[in-house]
Amino acid sequence: MARDFGQPRFILGPVLYFRGEQGDRWRLSALFVIDGDAEPDDLRVDGVGLPVPPRHVATWRRRTLWRFDFAVPRGVHDSEVTYGFPDSGPDAGPWRFTVPGRGRPPRLAYTSCNGVEDDEALKRHPVPRNALWTRLLDHHRQSPFHLLLQGGDQLYADGVWKECPTLAAWAKRRAPARFAEPLNAAMAEEAMAFYFTRYVRLWRQAEVAEALSRIPSIMMWDDHDVFDGWGSLPDAEMHAKPNRAVYMVARRHFTLFQLGAAPESLPECVWGADRGTFTQGFRIGDLGIFAPDLRSERTASRIIAERSWDALPGWLDRFTGCRHLLLMSSVPLVFPDLGRIERLVDMLPGRHPLSDDLRDQWRSHAHGTEWRRMVELLAGFSLRTGCRVTVLSGEVHFGARGVLRGGGAEIWQLIASGIVHPPPGRLAGAAMEHLLGRRETPFDGYTLDMPPFAETGRRMVRARNWLSLEIDAKGQLAARWNAESEPEHYVQLI
Repeated sequence: MARDFGQPRFILGPVLYFRGEQGDRWRLSALFVIDGDAEPDDLRVDGVGLPVPPRHVATWRRRTLWRFDFAVPRGVHDSEVTYGFPDSGPDAGPWRFTVPGRGRPPRLAYTSCNGVEDDEALKRHPVPRNALWTRLLDHHRQSPFHLLLQGGDQLYADGVWKECPTLAAWAKRRAPARFAEPLNAAMAEEAMAFYFTRYVRLWRQAEVAEALSRIPSIMMWDDHDVFDGWGSLPDAEMHAKPNRAVYMVARRHFTLFQLGAAPESLPECVWGADRGTFTQGFRIGDLGIFAPDLRSERTASRIIAERSWDALPGWLDRFTGCRHLLLMSSVPLVFPDLGRIERLVDMLPGRHPLSDDLRDQWRSHAHGTEWRRMVELLAGFSLRTGCRVTVLSGEVHFGARGVLRGGGAEIWQLIASGIVHPPPGRLAGAAMEHLLGRRETPFDGYTLDMPPFAETGRRMVRARNWLSLEIDAKGQLAARWNAESEPEHYVQLI
């Protein structure tokens, strides 16, 4: 691309991404979207001796994505780093983020479900959409987070079937005849415009934009980043050409915006790239962060393809020597068995709206063998290496915790969902509270509990929420749920 030295107009960014630890350096990338072809100036970053040149990522309709890759040295103590474009006008920074001191574990925030299926539902919610983003930023100013783990549904793209006229018309046609219809150019063009615009519009919101510019993210997708139910739909729908095309467009935009990379050139932290997945892994001292891709290979009858199952033991072995592994599973791994409810729903005529959500669960009757395989794999890794495994999840739109004991190991589950999505209503919440109260023996030698919070006696936090995570010098993890309109007193020590 020929370089144009005209003044760039920033329409999104910066979005910070964590790329890993390299010796005493904190590796990051910053993404910007610019209107037009003007190439931005080199980025200036405190502690980085030379200006950081831009790398072209993608262009669409004269909107250009540029990325800057840099590594910041870590001092003995936490340090605030300033970055920006000093010569590019008032909208070009400076911005700031915080790097943890050498040998110190990072302070983490975990979020999920940054949206809702129907935007009208947020208008009925009594608190502003981004109130919890504001609260997260307030915490960040007092005690800075070093990483932001975003566990799924960063984008609610369900509106693709309403806001794109050609796709909406196709979706209204009778099934199964419409599944045999071909893709046309208008469908693809509408989808491209929808996803690009949706990301820019959502991530430009002041509270979200500030968080993305101040805290480097690790992001993994779930179904709403494509559209509701993708991966758990019946095979005929999954194979329909318009549906597949929308998935491929969503996949491209996930790489551009949530990974900050071109689809053909993924960063080194994406371990699953050679298998067509976005599985990511990071080692930070004796802390591991593992984010398996549980959506790219999902069908109604499987969660992970066999080639990725074959790779999992080797990926886990990369964390040997860690004291604690945080595993990001978009759907909770340690959760009650909802199989009976799923079977009842499957008996109803037509397809019930709950069908996709129930089939998404690790403990769906379609995935029971895979669930046990994953549990035994993690328990075996923990027992063999002495590394504790804690699972972080969202998806279910309330906060909770669970513990699975067996195989010589103990695996804790922390659920935080959602930072924007409203919680279930009182009746649904009461039913779920009852289900969470059952102690289970899922298979020989294993028990599963969803313990109540000591502060309330309830097992679920029926409020919008996010999670903060701190690790002390002894390796103990302190998890705190920050719930809307409630005191900050939900704590789990592991």
